[in-house]
Amino acid sequence: MLSWMAWTWPTALLFIGIFTAIFVLIALEIRRPGGASRKGVLGLTTTRGDRLFISLLGSAYIFLAWLGLTDALLWTPLALALLWSTFCFWKV
Repeated sequence: MLSWMAWTWPTALLFIGIFTAIFVLIALEIRRPGGASRKGVLGLTTTRGDRLFISLLGSAYIFLAWLGLTDALLWTPLALALLWSTFCFWKV
């Protein structure tokens, strides 16, 4: 049934993480409507959803750059992506 895609545990965990983040944002929106808009260091007025999108997009670029530039293990870009996401939710 799902043979059209090579489902591995890392792939499944990635999708589980993304869907979990979306459901957490939904719960926060129900609890405190309005998206918690603020203006960050990039000069953009962003909501929680915007910051999630920016952090996911930046993380994808971090991993793609890492895969394109080196053959090393993926633990370092994972740490960089987590730092980027923390920065996005804290300062952007």
